[in-house]
Amino acid sequence: MSVTIDNARTTIRPLRLAVVIGSTREGRFGPTVANWFVRQAALRDTLTVDIADTREIELPHAFGAATDHPSVAEATETLTSADAFVVVTPEYNHSYPGSLKNLIDTHHSEWQAKPVGFVSYGGISGGLRAVEHLRPVFAELHAVTVRDSVAFPNPWGRFDAAGELTAPNGADEAAATMLDQLSWWGEALRTARLAQPYGK
Repeated sequence: MSVTIDNARTTIRPLRLAVVIGSTREGRFGPTVANWFVRQAALRDTLTVDIADTREIELPHAFGAATDHPSVAEATETLTSADAFVVVTPEYNHSYPGSLKNLIDTHHSEWQAKPVGFVSYGGISGGLRAVEHLRPVFAELHAVTVRDSVAFPNPWGRFDAAGELTAPNGADEAAATMLDQLSWWGEALRTARLAQPYGK
């Protein structure tokens, strides 16, 4: 597919989707959920997927502090290159992890004018309270959060040893719906950014 911008023919590459794993706890369940979602996204040849795992990123503990750790530069490149994001988050104490907030706050322009979707997990709420706290955070960063999300209440017994859902119960369909929305917004906003850089 191609789009004409300022009379120049630009070839549109597949959308780059960055999947952010928000938890850093020992014994965390986040990678199981994230890997399941990555497999859903990989079914689409219109997407390429990168992963930014907060546990692997040596972010500074003091807000605004500088760091030259290679993992931070790598994460920044992943976020900068992304056309869309999916945040995989647990719900801790009615909200999302501090490690995720640290990653969000140490970046700014990387999020701007890009869509964000959510895959959450937790107790009976499935992590949805964490998602509702994240929406205004991303709005402040000029990102667009899509309406539909994927939530896993009490997920620990829902995945087998290979990380596959034993009974999808609509999870595959929920992921497809969210990916449809992310793809629409991702392409629309990428085209807009190519036509005119987003104002700071």
